[in-house]
Amino acid sequence: LALTSKYKSQFLANMSHELRTPLNSLLILAKMLYENQEGNLTGKQVEFARTVHRSGSDLLALINEILAMSKIESGMITVEIGELGFPELRDYVEWNFRQVAQTKAVEFKIELGDDLPRSISTDAKRLQQVLKNLLSNAFKFTEKGSVHLRVESVQGPRNFEHPVLHDADQIIAFTVTDSGIGIPQDKQKIIFEAFQQADMTTSRKYGGTGLGLTISREIATLLGGEIRVQSVPGEGSKFTLYLPRTYMPPPQKSVRVERTLVVTAEPQGGGAQPAVVERVARTATEWLASEVRIHDDREAIQPGDRVVMIVEDDVAFAPVLVDLAREQGFKALVAQRGDTAISMAQKFKPDAITLDIRLPDMEGWRVLDLLKHDPATRHIPIHVVSVDPNRERAVKLGAIACLDKPVNRESLLGALEQLKHIVDRQTRRLLIVEDDPVQREALVELLKADDLETKAVATGEEALTVLSGERFDCLVLDLGLADIQGFELLERMRKDEALKKLPVVIYTGRELTSKEETRLRRLAKSIIVKDAKSPERLLDETSLVLHRVESKMPERQRRTLERLHQSDPLLTKRKVLVVDDDVRNIFALTSVLERAQMEVVYAENGRDAIELLEKTPGVDVVLMDVMMPEMDGYETMRTIRGLERFKDMPIIALTAKAMKGDREKCIEAGASDYIAKPVDVPQLLSMLRVWMSR
Repeated sequence: LALTSKYKSQFLANMSHELRTPLNSLLILAKMLYENQEGNLTGKQVEFARTVHRSGSDLLALINEILAMSKIESGMITVEIGELGFPELRDYVEWNFRQVAQTKAVEFKIELGDDLPRSISTDAKRLQQVLKNLLSNAFKFTEKGSVHLRVESVQGPRNFEHPVLHDADQIIAFTVTDSGIGIPQDKQKIIFEAFQQADMTTSRKYGGTGLGLTISREIATLLGGEIRVQSVPGEGSKFTLYLPRTYMPPPQKSVRVERTLVVTAEPQGGGAQPAVVERVARTATEWLASEVRIHDDREAIQPGDRVVMIVEDDVAFAPVLVDLAREQGFKALVAQRGDTAISMAQKFKPDAITLDIRLPDMEGWRVLDLLKHDPATRHIPIHVVSVDPNRERAVKLGAIACLDKPVNRESLLGALEQLKHIVDRQTRRLLIVEDDPVQREALVELLKADDLETKAVATGEEALTVLSGERFDCLVLDLGLADIQGFELLERMRKDEALKKLPVVIYTGRELTSKEETRLRRLAKSIIVKDAKSPERLLDETSLVLHRVESKMPERQRRTLERLHQSDPLLTKRKVLVVDDDVRNIFALTSVLERAQMEVVYAENGRDAIELLEKTPGVDVVLMDVMMPEMDGYETMRTIRGLERFKDMPIIALTAKAMKGDREKCIEAGASDYIAKPVDVPQLLSMLRVWMSR
């Protein structure tokens, strides 16, 4: 049985790859078509492309269900425990199903019982997945009438099958009731079996894999609960999910994790003595670490509150930041993963963010990049607080400053005060230093807005005089001034404690040499060096530095930024090698990358990739498919890493298997990063930008 299960899981993983590979190109190209950036498609053609993309997404959802079932059966599914507030859960359900109800003209009601606690301690994503499955089924089988969700505490006697529910201090019931077609009594057990449905005939009206309820039942069991059904054909159904208020992990799920540090010591004076190896082992329990959720203020945020989001997975350090944030008058949100941080930023729109770089699911660099490329979150000031952060890289990606861990209380308070100062200012102040009167007037006109007060001077001495008496948030500087050179002005500003941290955007009409760029970076840590030759680039850089909300900017400025962001200076003219044995994927990825103005070369197998890499100068990054015949991606990456010239080459692994452990296997083989197919284009471009910014 164990061997059969192993073979089945392996088959499903491989089948997932075979299905996801053509889906990858289908979804990418369909999205490019319906976005219609060239504006040469008719409205009907755009709608056709959107339908293709939507159908492909539906197919992907079915594949994911099969893969999820495989993970559950092989014991590869894990839980991440945290507190989920019931109002937050209600908002999630409302957002996902209100439009569905309106489209089908079905009444939809969500009720929270008066006796509910503030929250439930469980895996929020898994609970949401189960409710989404139950509600999707309810709407699917209800043509008219109503669908209701009621959440309440369980009262009265308990006769549950799951032992955790017997011992739980409090039990929460999630009941989904519909007035749909109902389920016959003899079918009410088989609907929970894999690939089984109440109607299994070839003429059945309702499609699907028959896995939704199976997965829901398994997840419920995993969370210490169970699902029960009551139904009458022609009248409707009632599915109830019972969960303990506080998740209790089964004892056998504990996992020991050992980390090994090897220390090599040589006595003074040298000598070929054997290395002294000290093995330092720390044990941890993975599920216990994931259970610890830091209590924040998400339930208490009111309109007008000043909110900071703390992105930090250290369960000892995050509460310290929460307390300090509250001292500074902030309400605090805590995100312990990168994907959580991105979704919370989009949902809560915090006023400021502190960001750790070392996160369990992705590097903080990607979080920073994605937030700074989303018009809805781009303006939020982000302060990096991490072990050994690369300050230049952080500023290049849009952070305002960096703090190195370990960090003392005074430095943290200083960082929060800086964020508070930025948040509290309603109007930003900008100083332009430009000796050409026509250019100076043009820049003032370009940047003019209600939320920005702009002042312009012609000489370096004027600039120093104005800066000594007034406070500004950003300085735009032309290096070639009539009285003193821009370099000298920066030297003098550096000696002034009040001015050396002022953000500076260099705006020059000439190419900077590498020596000049190095000198500019040395002059002041807060300087942002940009080759801002065009007015559009200047508008973009100043809006980023000044944390201007894009939606509140004048319409002409918003349009300018939209046009500008269709290309990316970090990717433009960079050379990428795409390695994939499927020509459809090569075509789809090439289309996306060339739209980003990257230069693409490709190979259809590992051996050709290595040969091409050795004879093609200037390759900046490699996109490596893992599943290839003869020489797979793992072997190819190991071979590339064995060549001295390419030991630091960024390699991003592409895999459609998406099974637990795949990422670690890719990194172990030499990948710099990893992304699953079907490729999410914004995520891929973000990953490329992050590696290009190193």
